[in-house]
Amino acid sequence: MPSHVRCSCAFIVAVLLVSGCHCDDNRKLLVFLIDGFRYDYMDDLQNLPGFREIVHNGVKVDYMTPDFPSLSYPNYYSLMTGRHCDVHQMTGNYMWDQHSSEEFLIGTNPSSRLPMWWDGSEPLWVTVQKQGKKAYMYYWPGCEVTILGVNPTFCEKYVSSPSLKNLNDAIENGLNVLKNDMADMVAVYYENIDVEGHHFGPGSAQVRTAVRSLDMAFQTLNQKIKEKDLEDELNVIMFSDHGMTDIKWMDKVIELDAYINMSNIIKMMDRGPVVNLWPKPAMLEETYKALQAAKNMKVYWTQEIPDRYHYKRGKFVSPLTLVADPGWFITENKSTLPYWQNDTGEPMGWQHGWHGYDNEFLDMRGFLLAQGPAFKKNFRAGPIRSVDVYNLMCNTLDIHPLPNNGSWSRVEFMLTGSADSIQPVLLYSCVLAILLVLLVAQF
Repeated sequence: MPSHVRCSCAFIVAVLLVSGCHCDDNRKLLVFLIDGFRYDYMDDLQNLPGFREIVHNGVKVDYMTPDFPSLSYPNYYSLMTGRHCDVHQMTGNYMWDQHSSEEFLIGTNPSSRLPMWWDGSEPLWVTVQKQGKKAYMYYWPGCEVTILGVNPTFCEKYVSSPSLKNLNDAIENGLNVLKNDMADMVAVYYENIDVEGHHFGPGSAQVRTAVRSLDMAFQTLNQKIKEKDLEDELNVIMFSDHGMTDIKWMDKVIELDAYINMSNIIKMMDRGPVVNLWPKPAMLEETYKALQAAKNMKVYWTQEIPDRYHYKRGKFVSPLTLVADPGWFITENKSTLPYWQNDTGEPMGWQHGWHGYDNEFLDMRGFLLAQGPAFKKNFRAGPIRSVDVYNLMCNTLDIHPLPNNGSWSRVEFMLTGSADSIQPVLLYSCVLAILLVLLVAQF
């Protein structure tokens, strides 16, 4: 083969190889975790211009199914590790380690920051740091904890129900560090939607007002992305950890002391949809049988917990797990119900919304939106699960995901390159054919 032909073939091979590379050395990701935002809270897009613009410019999933239990901390970690609760071991908002007697109290007590609760799996921000990138976290629960020996580059510690000012400041500061190449990933947590849903119920005027306020913050986000010329380099993914359902206290309360002697219980963790009980060993079977008389609640030995919950192998799971039917609330007795606005010592505020129920219950569904150069525009995606989000975030950051329980097939079609997924096979087949021609020509 003449040398000029060989050179031409070599040039074609190089062009094909380069065209097949979808590398991006400057991938940036902005993540929002909106606690308690049910999948249907944004149905009225006509009156939510911030959300509407994101939906038009990006991807909206039909809904996202949380992990069981549909509580905050278990799903914070499922979202950020791609693993089910019985793998990452964050199995509740309230946990107890029987061996050490240490307690995890929804992240508020000093013992909640012990490595034993967090080192069950590696969250994304730790992987980001390990791979030489930088993560900035704003109000994200647990970002102040040293996990597997690693901390994020920056952590603005969680404060109870971050305000709209906190959110807007985090948006401004986060966009600035991304623009100035100080961060590769920024993660922002916002709790107010969940708080209002608990206090007033998911269908309340207060929740609708909170959603409109959040929409205004996202209008600002969209404008600032344009002002800072980040549209072509920043991907934004926003999601919730779970939904919310109505509860009616006094009408739908299961009082445990009506069925068992609470003095036979060594430890009880949490109230509500899922309760963990550690009875005295000699009273375990008697307690189990007595609780089976309670209606609107299922009682499980550990080995009886349904496999689909991906829960029973968690090391902090109790010998007996109680799961309420949707809308019902389990507590020791009505006097221990978690009222709010209790400064006077008298119960003044009745909760009207809760979550934590069977994760397949429709009201527990969360949401996911995404926009940016990696995502298709005005694209409606099918349902996903919380463990799927991890792979999506890893892809936008160009990070190889750790082994996880998520499904790539449920999220890959959201990405701009997904329609061309067959092209690399064809491309490298062509390259191989040309290389064979060159090889044969040498003889």
